[in-house]
Amino acid sequence: MSTATDQILRQALALPPEERAELVEQLLATFQTPHDPELDRLWAQEAHDRLDAFDRGDLSAVSLECK
Repeated sequence: MSTATDQILRQALALPPEERAELVEQLLATFQTPHDPELDRLWAQEAHDRLDAFDRGDLSAVSLECK
């Protein structure tokens, strides 16, 4: 890492945990593709459909400890 990057990292590590988390979230967002409302809608529908299937008994849950 460059000297500037090292300095930024030291400053970031000195921040309170909540501010570090926000900083990480903002940095990671710069690597993501543009927001797509249709994709959000499709994922929300998928989650809703899976929950409905679970409630009907068509889909079962597996404990993470069982894997």
